[in-house]
Amino acid sequence: MTEDRRTALRFPFEAEAEVAPESSPKATISARVSQLGLYGCYMDTPLPFAEGTSVVVKIFMPGEYFEAKGTVIHLQQASGMGLSFRDVKPNFRVILRSWLLSVTRNDANVG
Repeated sequence: MTEDRRTALRFPFEAEAEVAPESSPKATISARVSQLGLYGCYMDTPLPFAEGTSVVVKIFMPGEYFEAKGTVIHLQQASGMGLSFRDVKPNFRVILRSWLLSVTRNDANVG
């Protein structure tokens, strides 16, 4: 699984987030999203969960938020973790796509 962990692009993205194990949804930790893609994200946190942990993730932007179940697929001890999204509800998929469209438009305008 090492080679195909990330099959889609991730873009630089800054947002506050919360993540908790699915088995303990009240055990939420705060994190900061630094990369976002259609199928996952990277979260900066000094307390990452172990690889393979099933989680619930919420990402917050002014006026809206994204929520999905996910799996920790990459871990950097005391630094952060990469998540693969799964079970994304249609309304949250719309929000995610709009954020990514905004990021790609901003990238195009910078160059």
